[in-house]
Amino acid sequence: MRIGTSSNERGASGTGAPWLVSGGRALTASAPFGVMGIVNLTPDSFYDGGLHAVPHAGLAHALRLHAQGADILDLGAESSRPGAAELSPAEELARLLPVLAGLRQRAPGAVVSVDTYHAATAVAALEQGAVIINDISACAFEPELLDVLVQYKPGYVLMHSRGRPENMQRDPRYDDVRRDVLEFFERQLARLTAAGLPENRIVLDPGIGFGKTLEHNLALLSHPEDWLAFGRPVLMGLSMKSVFGGLLGLPPSARGAVTQTATALLWSRGVFWHRVHDVAAARRSLAVAAAFSPDSCPIE
Repeated sequence: MRIGTSSNERGASGTGAPWLVSGGRALTASAPFGVMGIVNLTPDSFYDGGLHAVPHAGLAHALRLHAQGADILDLGAESSRPGAAELSPAEELARLLPVLAGLRQRAPGAVVSVDTYHAATAVAALEQGAVIINDISACAFEPELLDVLVQYKPGYVLMHSRGRPENMQRDPRYDDVRRDVLEFFERQLARLTAAGLPENRIVLDPGIGFGKTLEHNLALLSHPEDWLAFGRPVLMGLSMKSVFGGLLGLPPSARGAVTQTATALLWSRGVFWHRVHDVAAARRSLAVAAAFSPDSCPIE
């Protein structure tokens, strides 16, 4: 991944729209898909169980994903798995800052996102070179985060969720989950842009697994055209998630193959950005999907 100023091709967003980050620079990709590598710095990750919770292990993992071709490294120091407790910004930064500093030294060209809803964490991370804020709350948990976004104008992941991690999976209900997510994106895009965050900074994430049952998740995954209709790039965070446990009875350790299958299928439906644990495997599956695309093999 590199940051440039040229506009993206069709594959760089899935919609033809550019995604700009801090400094007004556009993300451009070397492939017709984008991969965001997950760097969990928490001791209670649902997937790796805290394998990269200490700074040297977190940095080593981030560098590994960067070497595998991650277009973006998404650092997260507070777990958002169902039932997770809230972390203070001070604790969050104690986990994040050593890894951010290490990346600036060891991989200065890496594009870094920070998964946080805390305003203070966002400020510190942006000052240390992060260019994207990935927020599960849409500025609802800490409204001050909106002021940070307007001031710094980073790339921003606008995600739909219902409730907080500690209670979001307690009997979530919707009259129509597709309509709810569409109306949420309409409201929040209008709110963010009215406040002063340019729309070209924003990508959309339907929030699979965040306040949703298996049926809700499948209804959303069956209709990516709903979110693509906004004309903004879409980021899918589906890697190793409980939807595969509910659908197939698989534990997290056995969800790799189905994650890659779903990633390739969603790319073929127009979803460009994919947030994944296994960057190398995701890039392989996406490369196959891209090679099989009619656009890649014109008939002469």
